[in-house]
Amino acid sequence: MIKLKVIVGVTGASGALYAKKIFENIEQLLDQVEDIGVIFSKYAKEVWDHELGSDSFDRIPFKTYDPHDFYAPFASGSSGYHAFIICPCSMGTLGRIASGTSNDLISRAADVILKERQKLILVVREAPYNLVHIRNMEHITQAGGIIFPASPSFYDKPKSLDDAADRLTKRILKMVGFNIQTYQWG
Repeated sequence: MIKLKVIVGVTGASGALYAKKIFENIEQLLDQVEDIGVIFSKYAKEVWDHELGSDSFDRIPFKTYDPHDFYAPFASGSSGYHAFIICPCSMGTLGRIASGTSNDLISRAADVILKERQKLILVVREAPYNLVHIRNMEHITQAGGIIFPASPSFYDKPKSLDDAADRLTKRILKMVGFNIQTYQWG
């Protein structure tokens, strides 16, 4: 089995619980991991603290990079990362990626992942969408990215918000290529 090199970007959009669950689930899959790189945007930690009531982002067991560190390994295609999950992904971040504006490490790494034809998964967190959002999602999709709305399912009867977020993030990690058990219909 190939060990995965994955980047996880966290923006200031609402949805810190999803990011937290991604990190918790990856911790259970370390035998499948070669490297995990983490980037928090300028406001991501403030939103995390507000929504989750803690600074638990400081205890993530993966290397965290400054959002302006263009010397991070995944700022170049030669580093060979397999996937980039941006969770939650703000509409501003989506727009910068769609337009090719690499003004920080998140948008630069997304550009690199797309040009290297690897998996870019944007867990968008906004409702409702306006036409600009939809067109930006279209551009990302045409470039090879995956738009993954932060829309939990309920046919698997989650018992809590935490349970619903856990199941959604497991679907994201399965899409990345992790061997992880998730609910399957039928």
